[in-house]
Amino acid sequence: MSIVTDIRGTAGVILIDRVPVNAINHDIRSGILDALAELAGNPSLDRIVLAGAGKIFAAGADAGEFSKPPTDPGLPKVVAAIEASSLPVVAAIRGACLGGGLELALACRWRIADQTAQLGLPEVVLGVVPGSGGTQRLPRLVGMETALSMIPQGRSLKAAAACEAGLVDALDDDPLKAACEADLAAALARPPISAMPRPLAAPEAAAAARKTVAKKMRGQRAPAEAITLVELTADTDFETGLTKERACFLELRSTAECAALRYVFFAERAARPPASVKAADPQSLDKTVVVGGGTMGAGIAYALMQSGSAVTLVERDDEAAASARARVSGLLDAAVSRGLTSADKAAAQLTSMRFQAGYDDLQDGGLAIEAAFEDMAVKKDVLAALDSAMPDAVLATNTSYLDIDKMAGWLADPSRLVGLHFFSPAHIMKLLEIVRGKASSDMALATGFALAKRLGKLPVMVGVCDGFVGNRMLQRVREAAEHLLLDGAEFTQIDRVMTNFGYAMGLYMTQDLSGLDIAWANRKRQADNRDPNRRYSRVQDEMCAAGRLGRKSGAGWYVYEDGAKPVPNPDVAALVEAEAERHGISRRPMDDDAVLNTLLLALINEAAGLLGEGIAGRAADVDLVLVHGYGFPRFRGGPLFHADQIGIATIHEQLKELEAGDPLVWKMAPLIEQLVADGKGFLDQDAK
Repeated sequence: MSIVTDIRGTAGVILIDRVPVNAINHDIRSGILDALAELAGNPSLDRIVLAGAGKIFAAGADAGEFSKPPTDPGLPKVVAAIEASSLPVVAAIRGACLGGGLELALACRWRIADQTAQLGLPEVVLGVVPGSGGTQRLPRLVGMETALSMIPQGRSLKAAAACEAGLVDALDDDPLKAACEADLAAALARPPISAMPRPLAAPEAAAAARKTVAKKMRGQRAPAEAITLVELTADTDFETGLTKERACFLELRSTAECAALRYVFFAERAARPPASVKAADPQSLDKTVVVGGGTMGAGIAYALMQSGSAVTLVERDDEAAASARARVSGLLDAAVSRGLTSADKAAAQLTSMRFQAGYDDLQDGGLAIEAAFEDMAVKKDVLAALDSAMPDAVLATNTSYLDIDKMAGWLADPSRLVGLHFFSPAHIMKLLEIVRGKASSDMALATGFALAKRLGKLPVMVGVCDGFVGNRMLQRVREAAEHLLLDGAEFTQIDRVMTNFGYAMGLYMTQDLSGLDIAWANRKRQADNRDPNRRYSRVQDEMCAAGRLGRKSGAGWYVYEDGAKPVPNPDVAALVEAEAERHGISRRPMDDDAVLNTLLLALINEAAGLLGEGIAGRAADVDLVLVHGYGFPRFRGGPLFHADQIGIATIHEQLKELEAGDPLVWKMAPLIEQLVADGKGFLDQDAK
């Protein structure tokens, strides 16, 4: 079903009925045009009401059509027909009214919404601009400043804010009934939006918007184009602006940026549990336990508390429990200061969480997450205690690197252990690696996926190896960067090429932010298993030994002084030169393209290894982990999407050159050889 028509009194109702989100496709567009013609010919009607079935008006155009040639009728034709209708059209809005959905509503003469409504034009998230009048109508209705605060970042407004801004004309708990019965005198007394006066120019707001998108949406074209189109409304007639908007939309929808963003969009929606896990019943998450109240544990506990779970946070002694309580309290205070909650609610939430030393009275919990120090002996003690205290619960470890299969062997029932690798800060970062051990049951994994849904996380199921997907790839790209330094690149150059590519922050600035000692501890753990023939740089180890741990110590790769912009640490150059000399390397300058290409090839080859070993199930899973957990630019799609854009034959050729120079470090992943032989790309594997 697509479009349903109904008569309610003197109102003809057009209902968009395409669950779950009423996405606007060809059938919807055609159906609306047919319904408009049918209802406009009914002499007993004085209005037409446009509404969405269920709890959503329309969440936008069907993004699946973006990769196909435009078909008639296009959305601009439908929008124009609504605005030109002989009967006034009223939008009855519930839930999401986004993108093309809002463009339909803007063509209506009156808009009534309930409190669940959310209105916006988020097209830039998919690499395009609104293509059916959104950039030209919205500023005329709500003003230049409000439009500039919304469209370039894809920001939406909730019902009350939309009503205050003039985007919505009235609020009602039953918008469909209200739209059918409302007095339309006020609506008919004003012109349609296309005929409204041009908004006043707002050059300062436009400049601020450009600055914001340059920082938050680095490297993307659509946000800047959206600002230009919105600014047009101050000095351009409506039809001219509409023509320019449509031309820009059609051009952008064919770009690599749009294809990449669309790919990530669909990959996120395909991140679901496998059938056997989906069929399993998860444990209840109404009562949960977190062991360890450090930065990570406190963040996990806070996220669970915000989801409505009754949380008990366990520490080793009363002093540590008090410290954990202080950390959670700090997170609540930050939420209050940002206006995300009230002081009274925050106080009540803190009171509701139990902080205790020891493992008493935990048997009612459905899930326990250990977030203790990254040490096998520590985790063994914690899991042994939980095994006894919570015999029926799913047990999870938040380890970043350690062997989950070994941990499962410590339990009476190994099948109830699963890995839940959160990313810091745990209450903010969206990614959750769900680690499937050899013994992990479908029930335990289903509980992990249920947790991800409850917390609003993006779940990606991965297998067991050192670092799983994300950290294993991070280790490899760090190694490649260290070798580039020894060969002649500069760490500031590496950071620069990464930010120019679209990363928010370069590799070495990121290391300084997180602390160099974290990776140092992991390198020391791996030392006994390190291949002595594999080139190893001691530069970071020497920096750590000298106390240069990054931002927290005042110096790492960069030097940090209060109130001053970080500057490159002059001591690094001598360390790099000495290490290169130890390896017998004569350093030579490298061009930016060679540096970037080497880093990307390291990611691509390691990702191919993960796929070939079955650690990652899909190329899209790898890309999601890198985009959501490690800063890979979303508008590039992820390393494997990017590899397919380059071409697998080119990737193969470039890796062969690197492998010839260092066959140990650059050993070609067998999957790449296979793909070249088959004439396929990484994403073709996902389509099987």
